[in-house]
Amino acid sequence: MKIQVRSRIRQPSSRETSVQRQERVGLAWGLLGGFSFSLTLPATKAALASLSPLTVGLGRALVAAVLAGVVLLLKRERVPTWQETRQLLIVAAGVVGGFPFLSAWAMERVPATHGAIVLALLPLATAGMAAFFAGERPSRRYWLSSAAACLTILAYAAGTGLGGLQLADLALLGAVLAAAVGYAVGGQLARTMGSWQVISWALVFSLPLLVVTMTGPLISELRNASWSAWLGFGYVSVVSQYLGFFAWYHGLAVGGVARVGQTQYLQPFFTIAASALLLGESITLGAIAAAVIVVAAVAQGRRAAVMRIERS
Repeated sequence: MKIQVRSRIRQPSSRETSVQRQERVGLAWGLLGGFSFSLTLPATKAALASLSPLTVGLGRALVAAVLAGVVLLLKRERVPTWQETRQLLIVAAGVVGGFPFLSAWAMERVPATHGAIVLALLPLATAGMAAFFAGERPSRRYWLSSAAACLTILAYAAGTGLGGLQLADLALLGAVLAAAVGYAVGGQLARTMGSWQVISWALVFSLPLLVVTMTGPLISELRNASWSAWLGFGYVSVVSQYLGFFAWYHGLAVGGVARVGQTQYLQPFFTIAASALLLGESITLGAIAAAVIVVAAVAQGRRAAVMRIERS
């Protein structure tokens, strides 16, 4: 007589294992994209030594749009559908127009280290936009940890702004909202279109307006620009505005917008270090303390549940 013994130990399902693997892959790509973005503010600051905020903010998009058009032609990618086009226009408004111009305008008025702390609000804003656009529902634990980080950042910005928020801080907050919308919509769209296709088409759709408004000023100002301004402008044009999005949107698509968006809380560390090394800016104890508190606040949120609602 044979007796069968059923194990009571619950093995993880293949779906759970697959989800965990996807999150790890998404976080790795997100970190790579976030690191490339962390050099944006120091590079922008360097470019502003010879170029105007409008040229740095929108001129970089013009260069990236031309590059994206060449890539799309070589790859012979299909033309987006009308529904995809509407989403791509939202992405373009956020990450091609809104964020670059507003952040460049602010960098002419405040140090890059200051901007790094304010832009650390991006993960919280991205999670909110993910709930609205991408059907993601972070848990209460996620929101509480992110709220603690948000309050720390606002307190730092107010404390270094002569007792209150500066106009540059308001511009940076506008840049945060613009980028958050672009990240949420682009991350959702990248699930079906592909990461590099999303940013490429968003740039190409912006090309006609950019050519008309920016070609003359860009050529005129670059003629007399210093080599450091050329390097800074080259970085924000090729990496910040284009190549960095390959990794970033892929990470958002694979690991989820809210989850992977939290990797941007590490950007202040990278940006502050880069600003000190490349621009000679001082690293204040207040900036370090704020960055440490922000990362500590969201460490618990990293393990918080995020439910994704698939939308047809």
